[in-house]
Amino acid sequence: MTLKISVVDQSPVHGSHPKIDAPSLTLELAQLCDQLGYHRYWVAEHHDSVHFANPCPEILVATIAAQTQRIRVGSGGVMLSHYSPLKVAECFAMLANIHPDRIDLGVGRAPGGSGLTSTALAFPGQPSHGELYASQADMLRGFVTGQMDHRSPYASIHVLPDASRQPQLWMLGSSGGSAGLAGRLGYNLALARFIDPDNCRPQIFRQYEAEWQKSGHQGSPQKILAIACICAETEAEAKHRAGTAVFRKLAAQMGEREAFLTPDQVQDRYRSLPVSLQAEYEHILSGYTVGTPEQCWQEMEALAADYGCDEITAVTVTHSQQHRLDSYRLLASGF
Repeated sequence: MTLKISVVDQSPVHGSHPKIDAPSLTLELAQLCDQLGYHRYWVAEHHDSVHFANPCPEILVATIAAQTQRIRVGSGGVMLSHYSPLKVAECFAMLANIHPDRIDLGVGRAPGGSGLTSTALAFPGQPSHGELYASQADMLRGFVTGQMDHRSPYASIHVLPDASRQPQLWMLGSSGGSAGLAGRLGYNLALARFIDPDNCRPQIFRQYEAEWQKSGHQGSPQKILAIACICAETEAEAKHRAGTAVFRKLAAQMGEREAFLTPDQVQDRYRSLPVSLQAEYEHILSGYTVGTPEQCWQEMEALAADYGCDEITAVTVTHSQQHRLDSYRLLASGF
């Protein structure tokens, strides 16, 4: 099996650069990954975040696709609960028209921000908090594929005069809640192990495939496993650089919200933590793929075998943009 490696970019606000540079640093990394031979480049959606600087993935997708040559570009993902399925379909149908066979539309159920931002995004209406996600995803599929249920009042709507160029449809999940829905509706499935490695299990893909087959969809579904990954010249250096992302996750569990710490600052904080929190830090780190290129590839190939997939997506968050570029360059040495 040839393992394809892709990228999910959360557009981190690197401490090595002014905050305003974060979107342009995403573009820099996307162009590098295009040159290095990565298969896909997806951008995430976050709102009112001190760490991540992309509230509108469709704009970054358009920009990246226009300034790269061959890599597939998409959303990982659009937080569909906030939006009209028709408008999302129109945006990505247009992108697929301009960039044929290169656009992916990934959608997720999570809000990507606080309750306050969900309320503001829904104004003057009220946020749905995900209760309508299944029907939104079904409607979105209908608009994108042109196969809307004839009983729908929207069945006569066309997203473009000619929408034969379509984005690939993907659904994002982290612990199995969306797997059955993705299978029933005929979406490809991206499983975000980097969000919840403790509850991300291979049987989620098996559940998904069973629902796909039961629903009678044609062809075989595509599956991606998304992992947190930090690659460096040595294992010790990789673990050191990973500290920024690991501590952010630990701080979030404690209800703290501050800018990314440098790896050295993380180690200073770590030494002052009680033993219980040090243990939690190490537990979070154990859910990351961290090490040399050889170590990272060995773990990625083992994960792909366990999960029965042929594509891994690497999510790399570091304090420094240079460390992030280094990580993807080193990881690409195994292609």
